[in-house]
Amino acid sequence: MSNDDVAAYNAKLDPQRAAITDRLRAIIDAQLPQAEGKTWHAIPVWFIGENPVVGYTERKTGVMLMFWNGQHFDEPELEASGSFHMAQIAFEDVAQIDEQKLAGWLAKAGTSIWDMVGERNAAVAAQRAEKARAKAEATTAPAPKSPPKKKAPAKAKPKAKAKAKVKAKAKSKVKAKAKTKSKAKPRTRAKAKKARSKK
Repeated sequence: MSNDDVAAYNAKLDPQRAAITDRLRAIIDAQLPQAEGKTWHAIPVWFIGENPVVGYTERKTGVMLMFWNGQHFDEPELEASGSFHMAQIAFEDVAQIDEQKLAGWLAKAGTSIWDMVGERNAAVAAQRAEKARAKAEATTAPAPKSPPKKKAPAKAKPKAKAKAKVKAKAKSKVKAKAKTKSKAKPRTRAKAKKARSKK
């Protein structure tokens, strides 16, 4: 049976749509006495256990009647809606409601129930298990090895530097002496010539 929230929802509608929703409410309550009717996500919905089975919502040009597992009813007049199992039918006037057909659809709604809550809980449990598995793998996996550090080039020892400087100075002195000797030779030859000419 539906509660007062459903009646309040119907009362807010314009007369044409209110007539449709009032008739739908009366038929649903009569055909599904085991279902609980209440507003869910701001629209009237009837539940069997924890799962929604039928509901309706206002539209600009009328009222949309929805069956949460309607795609499995094999009823061509019910139009598939969404990516789950819902099927629906629109009414623009209360005279369009075929009570005999509606009674048949409601009979199927009372037995062919989509376990939305169970499916959702199973999906949440699978996600949690996947996260736990990924976390466990991350903690047990060996840490990535860091690349070996490059060794800095060894600095020359101060003693070796000092020896190298001494050797360089000695070489420069030897070169300087060689230059002075090569300059001195022409002068001695010139002096010898002068001495001979004097004799």
